[in-house]
Amino acid sequence: MTWFFFCVGLLIVAYFTYGKIVEKIFVINPERKTPAQTMADGVDYVKMSNTKVFLIQLLNIAGLGPIFGPILGALYGPVAMLWIVFGCIFAGAVHDYFSGMLSVRSNGASVPTVVGDHLGVWAKQFMNIFALVLLVLVGVVFVLGPAKLLAGLTSTDVAIWVGIIFAYYIIATLVSIDKIIGRLYPFFGALLLFMSFGLTIGLMFSDREFYSVGLDFFTNYDPSGLPIWPLLFVTISCGAISGFHATQSPLMARCIQDEKSGRMIFYGAMILEGIIGLIWCTLGLSFYDSPELFKAALDAGSPSGVVHEISIALLGSVGGIIAILGVVILPITSGDTAFRSARLIIADFFKLSQKEIIKRLYIAIPLFVVGFIISKVDFNIVWRYFGWANQTTAAIMLWAASAYMYKRGKFHWITTIPAVFMTAVVIAYLANAKIGFNLDMSISTIMGVVGAFVCLGMFFRIKKA
Repeated sequence: MTWFFFCVGLLIVAYFTYGKIVEKIFVINPERKTPAQTMADGVDYVKMSNTKVFLIQLLNIAGLGPIFGPILGALYGPVAMLWIVFGCIFAGAVHDYFSGMLSVRSNGASVPTVVGDHLGVWAKQFMNIFALVLLVLVGVVFVLGPAKLLAGLTSTDVAIWVGIIFAYYIIATLVSIDKIIGRLYPFFGALLLFMSFGLTIGLMFSDREFYSVGLDFFTNYDPSGLPIWPLLFVTISCGAISGFHATQSPLMARCIQDEKSGRMIFYGAMILEGIIGLIWCTLGLSFYDSPELFKAALDAGSPSGVVHEISIALLGSVGGIIAILGVVILPITSGDTAFRSARLIIADFFKLSQKEIIKRLYIAIPLFVVGFIISKVDFNIVWRYFGWANQTTAAIMLWAASAYMYKRGKFHWITTIPAVFMTAVVIAYLANAKIGFNLDMSISTIMGVVGAFVCLGMFFRIKKA
């Protein structure tokens, strides 16, 4: 228990210390007008209070990732918690801050435009395609996950819930951001916090011991023997670092009141997501008596089954259902904004105004058709591709942030070091994984390290402003 609170304390302290350092290096301008002030359109550019923007940002980024990822990552043992803490502080929160603030500086531009501004036209065109693929995968993953949980609660067929969730997505994607998202998401945020901290309290007063596997950080507890490197750093994305957040931050960059709010909204929301990740990782490490029983539960019911079992056991039938609904809301509130972000990226590419609803429909309908088709693919396959695409997007966004800093003669290493690390991760993962090239791990690791330093060498060829 002490270790859990120590990890949470590190994240909170980091917000007030390292978060301020990042903000100081970036150099904010509190007097600079934001896109919500200069480009207000009543649809996507809408000025809202910091509290609302913070809660919406949290719900936008906190999909299934900080729950399913840490649950799966807990199979590797307590080392997963170290990745959540240090990944969140030095990579994830920094990534989110720069993706949000660089969008603010670019009139609320989507991630492909931000990347293109700092890495060139070729990077922009690549990110246009890559971000769309990621967002559609996210939307699909965040349909199937909650649909399975709702089906378990109601005994209604999963396909029916998939249809209902897609119908909601269509509505939420098309209407003004302050009509549904701005009004309902603050309430959903409170439900999310109840779910997270309620389960922690439930574990404290249960007869289960914290960390049933012990606190050995050097042992891989996964019964399948899957390697920690590089799988852990792809399995736990949201909660540590997630490229999906770079697609979501521009939504709130279009609603933020001033630049001084950026640390709270972007860096702060990621820190809170890291705490949620720690809670679910701790539950995975503590609820079951052994890694074998934990693995058996995952095999029998997937992470959604584990969420259902833990919630009902620790909070009872009523509290458990409320907690499960909190888990359901997380992916749904990220899935709708994933499709919304995809619509805006396409609109930016074709320079198509989104004030008229008919023009929104031109983009939204084909997107949802593609998403529905992909939803028929096996969930585990979609999740694996999502994981790799997610972390690759994070690496690219970090390189863009580094280029922004390097060109201006600022201390770029706060983004460059995590960019190098994440580049090594995604190259090694793609080389080794069955969905990739299925190469030997030693060869894959060499390819990852060499590839990362090749990217670093190319980075230093960028001309300073």
